[in-house]
Amino acid sequence: MNIAAQRGHSSNLVGMPTGLLASAAFNDDPLPLHIRGVHESHARLFGLLGTAKSHGEAAKVFQDYMDETFGLLQHNAGAAAPPVRRFRASYLRLLKGWGYDSNSREGAVLKGWAESRFGLFPTFHKTALTRFASTAWSRYVEEKMASRFHNNSIYTQLDLLYEFCQWALARWFRPGQHQVRLYRGVNDFSEDSLLQGQAHPRSGPVRVRLNNVVSFTAHRSIACEFGDYILEALVPTAKILFFNDLLPHHALKGEAEYLAIGGDYRVMVSYL
Repeated sequence: MNIAAQRGHSSNLVGMPTGLLASAAFNDDPLPLHIRGVHESHARLFGLLGTAKSHGEAAKVFQDYMDETFGLLQHNAGAAAPPVRRFRASYLRLLKGWGYDSNSREGAVLKGWAESRFGLFPTFHKTALTRFASTAWSRYVEEKMASRFHNNSIYTQLDLLYEFCQWALARWFRPGQHQVRLYRGVNDFSEDSLLQGQAHPRSGPVRVRLNNVVSFTAHRSIACEFGDYILEALVPTAKILFFNDLLPHHALKGEAEYLAIGGDYRVMVSYL
């Protein structure tokens, strides 16, 4: 079966038809999204976040909760000893792996999470994913299910990261806003597929099908460092998983990076 002919699963965990969620129409007029059961299962976290007086305080609450809930910090013997990170799957390790290479095993896990929660198939992992019965698809499935990343409820960690991101955008960063203008630099359209019937653009508006997790940046000048073509898009805040200022310490700081859920986007292309 051709992946391009079927954008995703018939069901997801956000309570919206996958076809609508994947469409450019959703991006034009987005609706709020929430992963089913996350707020209910982690009511203590969101109760604590509600008492925070600043985003910095809220970020500390979130990271302390994640460390405690998923055992991401282990203390040495002695009360004064500094904490030592365990070699366990964590959301921060996935972000770091993505920062090095979005086609890494960590990247496959992030794409697998987006497939599971939002129902969207990835379109690229090391190479274009065009058919289910293919070596490329089998390799993606093997990497997204690697046991080293699934020993610590990693999808639940990513659920909480997404919901904290949504909470922070609505509370501190983008209150009342439903879209943010972001940029993506590319050298060609091997990863970002032009939709059928469109010629390769030099400039102007086009529709592209982006991978189910995709990187943007808030600054056009940074996007220019990654390719000669600059894609400018209005990205729904509801599709943002992570952004530069969400946490005080992470591996994606240098590029003002946003991680977003993909699908079909209307973009403005310009050539340097």
